[in-house]
Amino acid sequence: MEEQATVGVDITDKGAEKKRTQPRSLTAANVLQKKRGRTVKLQNPILRQLIGEAEAKGYWLIYGMEKNGKTWFTLQLAKDISLSEKVAYISAEEGVDDSFKQACLRANITASDKIVFDEYLSVDDIVEKFSKPKTPNIIIIDNLTMYADELKSSRLKKDLLDRLPNKLIILIAHEDRKKPYPAVAQMARKLSKVIINVVGLRAFVVSRFSQGGHVDIEERNAELYWGEVGQAS
Repeated sequence: MEEQATVGVDITDKGAEKKRTQPRSLTAANVLQKKRGRTVKLQNPILRQLIGEAEAKGYWLIYGMEKNGKTWFTLQLAKDISLSEKVAYISAEEGVDDSFKQACLRANITASDKIVFDEYLSVDDIVEKFSKPKTPNIIIIDNLTMYADELKSSRLKKDLLDRLPNKLIILIAHEDRKKPYPAVAQMARKLSKVIINVVGLRAFVVSRFSQGGHVDIEERNAELYWGEVGQAS
C-alpha cells in the first residue's frame, strides 16, 4: 500500500502560538506608576509654558501659509532647544541658500549654536544617519511637501517614527484651506503630540502637555497684522 503524502498540513498549535505572543495588558497601577521619559528642555519661559514638559519622542507638527513666519519660528525653536542639546535641521525644501541664511540670522542663530544642517535627505538616509550613536535626538524636517511621495499617510508611523523610536521628529508643513498640506501632513497632525499653527507671525500652540496658547514670533509686526485683522472683522 502506497504511503500518502501530507501536503500543506500545519501541525503547529495556532492557539498556543498566539497566546505566547500576545502582549500583557497594563493595570491602572502600571500606567499611573509609569515614569516620564526624557523631556524637551525649553529655555524660553513662554515656550515652556505653552508646550509644557513634552516627552522628547514622537512627532510635533508646525504648519502655516507661506510667508507667515513658520521657518522663522521653527529656527527660533531650534535655537532654544539647542541650548541644552544638539538639534538636526533638514532644510529639504529651501536648502541652505542665502534666503535660508537670512532666516537663520533673523532667528539670532550663531556659529556657536548646537544645530547641524542638512539639505534634502531621503527617508532612508534620515533613518540611517540618525539611528547611529551620538547623533541628535531632535530632528526637524522642513518641509513635508518634499516627502509627499516617500511618506505615504498610511505608513507615516512605520516608515519613520517606528524606525527612530527614541527621537523627537518635528515636521514642518504648508497650509491649504486652513488644514496642513499635503495629505501626509494631515495624518501627521493626528499623530503629533504638539501642534503649532503659524499665522501672521503668531504661533498658536496645542499641546497634550499643557493648556497651549500663542506667542508672537516678532511682536511689532504680529501686532500690526492682528490689529489689521481685527479692524477688518
